[in-house]
Amino acid sequence: MIDFGIKDIVDILIVALLLFYLYRLMKNSGTLSLFYGVLAFIVLWVVCYEIFGMRLTGTIVDKFMSIGLIVLVILFQDQIKRFLIDIGGPGKFKHFTRMFRHEKNDDNRHAEVMAVVYACMSMAKSKTGALIVFQRKVPLGDYEKTGDEIDADINARLIENIFFKNSPLHDGAMIIAGNRIAAVGCILPVSHDMNIPKNLGLRHRAALGMSQVTDAVCVIVSEETGGISVAHSGSIKVKISVTELEHILSTALN
Repeated sequence: MIDFGIKDIVDILIVALLLFYLYRLMKNSGTLSLFYGVLAFIVLWVVCYEIFGMRLTGTIVDKFMSIGLIVLVILFQDQIKRFLIDIGGPGKFKHFTRMFRHEKNDDNRHAEVMAVVYACMSMAKSKTGALIVFQRKVPLGDYEKTGDEIDADINARLIENIFFKNSPLHDGAMIIAGNRIAAVGCILPVSHDMNIPKNLGLRHRAALGMSQVTDAVCVIVSEETGGISVAHSGSIKVKISVTELEHILSTALN
């Protein structure tokens, strides 16, 4: 008689939740096909070794599983770091700490969001290309080092001047972290997702790539059309209004 109790149900639920979270993480990072490949390999190992007792095949697959785990850690170190930060990061206690947070902090955050919104609105009218990245829980220090660190106040006029076409700092991305403009001219990972519309340029691909490997919110102003787009959680919304931009930033950053 099979002994199946509450402990086994909890065990199955934990594994199911981990697989679901892994699936969602792989989907957002554009590596879903690799997830299916790993899952198929695990099923093959269980069937050969655990169910049918095929020792030779099971042993060979078991060796590949051991090596494959190390390879996966190397390939997906950014996603693993994001997974761990999502579990234990300060965002999990955001609603609790908000009760003890001074209301002035919310006013400051809204003023910073509006400064970026006004800057994007002005740059959209003049068709000035821009890429602004907001750090959330995942640290972006490695990406800041690829550009020029400035540590400046968030100011609409400063943002416009930095992305002005003749400015030496207009190429690359601006990273905003800790309520400050941390760095400009930063290099971001480019997404290789084949489903991206071909009319979207390098700024959009870099923003989408950044949103796939981190939890950052990326705002893009198109130099060709002046359209405003936002990339977040592995997806991108194009040609949004200024009101939508304000809502997205206020919701994601509070």
